[in-house]
Amino acid sequence: MRKLIESSLAVDPAAIAKYAAITNDFNPIHMDPEFAKNTPFGDVIAHGTMSLSLIWQSATRTFGKEAVAKAKMNVRFSKPVRNGDTVTAGGEQSADNPNRYDVYVKTQNDDVVIKGWLEI
Repeated sequence: MRKLIESSLAVDPAAIAKYAAITNDFNPIHMDPEFAKNTPFGDVIAHGTMSLSLIWQSATRTFGKEAVAKAKMNVRFSKPVRNGDTVTAGGEQSADNPNRYDVYVKTQNDDVVIKGWLEI
């Protein structure tokens, strides 16, 4: 079975700030430690789409931009990504459908933060 080429990102305040600037998403849950400590998360969390973008990067590295432009994806966010995490996206071809890949984003501790499928 074919695997996607993995893509990784070290999450730190600089990476979160860069992503906030790119997306114009300055929600205090991502940017303000004082605000974030009073939320259910207890601390700043990274933008979910920052981790999600790693799946697209992984697919693009594996199949190229043209193939990925027509791809479909369905994922579920299961855990927040925190400052200090390193997240890695990848996937493996489904046994049931050769055009579908079971995709994931995991932390350095193998905690799955995003899971779903990508269809090429």
